[in-house]
Amino acid sequence: MSRPAPGTRDAYAAFRAMPTRWNDNDEYGHINNATYLEIFDTAVSLWQIENGIALRGPGAVRFLVVESGIRYHAEAGFPDLLHAGLRVGHLGTSSVRFEIGLFRNDNHIACTEGFFTEVHAGPDGRPAPLPDALRARLAALQP
Repeated sequence: MSRPAPGTRDAYAAFRAMPTRWNDNDEYGHINNATYLEIFDTAVSLWQIENGIALRGPGAVRFLVVESGIRYHAEAGFPDLLHAGLRVGHLGTSSVRFEIGLFRNDNHIACTEGFFTEVHAGPDGRPAPLPDALRARLAALQP
């Protein structure tokens, strides 16, 4: 099975700097595998908040993660400054696939890439269509 080549910065629509922390490293001196998911989740959540998508309180949009994945290309670790590139790889009726590429310092090639597929849920917890205003904000991240 051939492995996809790492993505480049120009394949992503928005960026957020994500400083690493000392406790992100594991015994081998690189970022712990589970920490990558935390970094992805934080980058996506901050983008949502900055784009007027309430995640808490009245009027919050309820997204449920239904699938996630990571592909590792190169090591990263403290004190690297990671740049999280964001894009929407798929925008469905009630779902969105956020794709994230992490770039070490000034590198143009991703050291790690991952995704979250989220489903918009209504008050009953069942999938609900994405409202038009929300869909427009998410579409801005499509390549």
